[in-house]
Amino acid sequence: MKDTFELATLGVRAGQARTEFKEHSETLFLTSSFVFDNAQQAAAKFTGGEDAFIYSRFTNPTVSMMQDRLAAMEGGESCVATASGMSAILAMSMALLKAGDHVVCSKAVFGATVQLYAGILARFGVETTFVSPLDAGDWERAVRPRTRLFFLETPSNPLTEISDIAAIAAVAKRAGALLAVDNCFCSPALQRPLALGADLVIHSATKYLDGQGRVLGGAIVGPRKLVMDGIFGFLRTAGPCLSPFNAWVILKGLETLELRMNAQSASALELARWLEAQPGVARVYYPWLASHPQHELARRQQRAGGAVVSFELEGGRAAAWKLIDATRMISITANLGDTKTTITHPATTTHGRISPEARAAAGITDGLVRVAVGLESQADLREDLARGF
Repeated sequence: MKDTFELATLGVRAGQARTEFKEHSETLFLTSSFVFDNAQQAAAKFTGGEDAFIYSRFTNPTVSMMQDRLAAMEGGESCVATASGMSAILAMSMALLKAGDHVVCSKAVFGATVQLYAGILARFGVETTFVSPLDAGDWERAVRPRTRLFFLETPSNPLTEISDIAAIAAVAKRAGALLAVDNCFCSPALQRPLALGADLVIHSATKYLDGQGRVLGGAIVGPRKLVMDGIFGFLRTAGPCLSPFNAWVILKGLETLELRMNAQSASALELARWLEAQPGVARVYYPWLASHPQHELARRQQRAGGAVVSFELEGGRAAAWKLIDATRMISITANLGDTKTTITHPATTTHGRISPEARAAAGITDGLVRVAVGLESQADLREDLARGF
């Protein structure tokens, strides 16, 4: 077999480790622990003298297959899987930061990420400065002597703002800081941040990696020294691990990732164009639209626009809630990344727990609606949304 494969092949083949039974589908190892031949072997494996599966909190064959497959798809050396996307961000932060360190973070990140850095980690002496996702100079001006980490989400949630990963990576390198990029909206099917200069890639595997809204999961991908020599130790001790069953489900999701992302992106673009022509829509946010402020950057950095379309309604929250409540097929839920289209009001759901000032700084208004496009008929999606206009 050749040494390198295309993404679609990696999604189906990478990372598989067959047992002596030569099964074709990946095996689900539902076990909490593993047996040793003798006490000497147990001692050697626990101290790291021998590579081995020991305890499923930190070593499990099914989880390892999922980690290896995702690492291959992202172009990284190593991956550690976690219980959720937020536990991936927490594990990375706890492993790499200490009291007195400073983080520069995009203003346009998921609401829980803002709370983690501004609230929880601040209590442990880690300071965070929130900056524009669009201005690399803003990141440079925020650097301090103790800056250790840049954290970025692109495209952003929910406005699909596109950050220049290469430009921000250059600033991070000059500052001696690491750049972590949340690749949730694109997945490796549409964007590979490591190839653009990022040090680490974060995933909420709950979203497009699973792809059907079935399980929770998270992951961190990057060089072995950072991932296995640094973050893995925190995972082993603190235990925010991914269950073998969830890892197996995500492995199955990765097999169809590229097919789904291409199809959902094409449908999202068609819907975004239709929304631009609807009465009462003040603005549509979608990277593949020519009207998107970072359209050209998105074209250079991504393979497609992704499946998330956000739009601003004239009439504020009343208009947004009226449209959402008028739907009959689309699922009213804050989750995304599903084959079923979902719709939500970010100001009162995903970003409802952050301050009004933080929402305003992120551009999230009361009239904003977010649609994560699935695999339904385009005609049916339009008919369902048209009820609310």
